[in-house]
Amino acid sequence: MTEGDTAASAGLPRTLFAALCAGYFLILLDVTVVNVALPAIGHDLSVSGTRLAWVVDAYAVPLAALLLPAGALGDRLGHKRIVLLGLVGFGVSSIGCALAQTIEALALARAVQGAAAAVMLPGTLALIAQSAADDEVRARRVALWAALGGLALPAGPLLGGLLVSGPGWPSVFWLNVPVIAIALAILVRLPSRDAASSSAGVDWLGAGLLTVTVGATVFAVLEGAASVPIGVVAGVAAVVAGTALVRQQRGAAAPLLAVPRAERRGLVIASGVAGLMNLCMVGSLFVLTQVLQVSHGLRPWSAGLMLLPAMVPLPLLGPVAGRISVRIGAWRTSAIGLALAATGFAGLCAAVPHRQFVELGLALMIWGCGVGILTPAIVAVALGAARSTPGSASGASNTARQIGGALGVAVMAAAAGPAGARAFLAHVQLSLAVCGIAFAIAAAGLLRVDRNR
Repeated sequence: MTEGDTAASAGLPRTLFAALCAGYFLILLDVTVVNVALPAIGHDLSVSGTRLAWVVDAYAVPLAALLLPAGALGDRLGHKRIVLLGLVGFGVSSIGCALAQTIEALALARAVQGAAAAVMLPGTLALIAQSAADDEVRARRVALWAALGGLALPAGPLLGGLLVSGPGWPSVFWLNVPVIAIALAILVRLPSRDAASSSAGVDWLGAGLLTVTVGATVFAVLEGAASVPIGVVAGVAAVVAGTALVRQQRGAAAPLLAVPRAERRGLVIASGVAGLMNLCMVGSLFVLTQVLQVSHGLRPWSAGLMLLPAMVPLPLLGPVAGRISVRIGAWRTSAIGLALAATGFAGLCAAVPHRQFVELGLALMIWGCGVGILTPAIVAVALGAARSTPGSASGASNTARQIGGALGVAVMAAAAGPAGARAFLAHVQLSLAVCGIAFAIAAAGLLRVDRNR
């Protein structure tokens, strides 16, 4: 009997289900809660611009690169073990983040935190799915897991603003520790049998090359502005590692993504749009939190409130997007989400240079509604494009989103420059305009692909 069979036969008590959801909630929370804390972190650690971006990207790069091999590792060693390992790593690294006195120490702790999140994320969903007695129960539990995790998106800016305005930015990381401790105390009670210890089938070489490719690309963007030679060296390293990754994956016995050739085109398009979505969304949040606090003088909690119109629609519009997809198809629904978000970007361009908070809030709401429709729709496109390999399709979409988010922060940070610079607002405005144009072009492209299908 496997670990999943044992869990399924015994059922999953509510406390264990809550502990698994808490792990997923914290992973998403640490993506959004830190954004509001960035100006305070930059002030205390005397950093800004591209150096401050490492607070976000040091977490995002390992999370993106290790999601796929972590899932495979859990299949072989047992998901309970992997989730417990991820929780411990996440808790310890959160303490390291809270105690960091330099940007280098904080970035290192954030990197460990991102790796722990990657280890933990696939296992929480796997344990919940394995515990269900039938497909209907499984669907309900997975939907609830996704909904509870999605609450982290609107909670992040507000909670981060309150904590930074009160105890200070280290409390953003201290918050994780008691939650992790409670989850660990509960999850050790989850019944399981020891699985055979084996790393066969886990493509660690591919994961390493992917990490180097993404990490070197981000490094080239962030550090290249300050030192062109360093940027060139990092860029060459990214190209070499990326080329090696493509060649290695062609001959790998168990590649990171095993998708039939006939299904790859649609999956590549869907993953590309998912990556573009997070590139623009996460990158924009990075600069908007600094616009609100540094340029417009808002307190952290006020900045968190201002971002709520963008965050609240994200977990709420999933059912709406599902109904629209049933009627007109997931490709067209994704195009609607892109077009709506592009409209939001246009509104942000008009409102950001001025203290027009009503207009800014309206633009953020339109933008959030667009992304809220786009997110589930583009995942449905990916799953529909690779029907024979839904796990790989989901993994490709999630990995593309995380890579897009890491690159988005790097590109936006490099393009906007330090928040106190005279041209900062103009550069942010230009970056938002480019994002809006990219979304509009992507929407038109999806409609064309749908017609050709």
